[in-house]
Amino acid sequence: MGGPSLVELIAEADERGLAASGLACLDRCLPLLGGGDEVLRPLWGSLAEGGAWDAALAEARAALTGSSGSSGSSEEAAGDEAVTLAHRMLGAVPAARSAAELREWADACSVAALQIHRLLDTAPDGGSQRASVSARREGRTEGMSPLVAAELRRQIRILELLANQGAGAGGLRQALDVSTEGRRVLRAVVSRRERGRV
Repeated sequence: MGGPSLVELIAEADERGLAASGLACLDRCLPLLGGGDEVLRPLWGSLAEGGAWDAALAEARAALTGSSGSSGSSEEAAGDEAVTLAHRMLGAVPAARSAAELREWADACSVAALQIHRLLDTAPDGGSQRASVSARREGRTEGMSPLVAAELRRQIRILELLANQGAGAGGLRQALDVSTEGRRVLRAVVSRRERGRV
């Protein structure tokens, strides 16, 4: 892929871009949290309208409390790990929108979302999990599995949209559209896995 790597884009993003990047990663992973498609809308609204982030976060967490993944056989291990990663993303959302906290969270969400897609992809993605995810984020994209490649493209696209659109609402709307597409893909993947367990 040409242009800046994902790591570089996160390093250059402003507070709003970081918040939206992390939120979009979490939004795409909602199928693993048992949440409906609209559960994070208050947080998106807070970003768009300058509302109370902490109140919107409390509302979203309350809606997702008690959601958990399946556990049991070794065949379910990858799905369980993906659910755990998604819950960690939700648990780590900063209550205050400071640039330093948001950068750390957005970076962690980026890694977690790529790991989740790698765990759930039936096609192999070369190398060890952490080494492979780090390489993808730094721009070494050869041999990527399809699900990981699509997630990487979405993360890059969202950061580019927000960087190019500035403070306008247009960039956020487009970022949400990109994330919604990714959520539908992941929901289909999770549904296939659940059907396979029956």
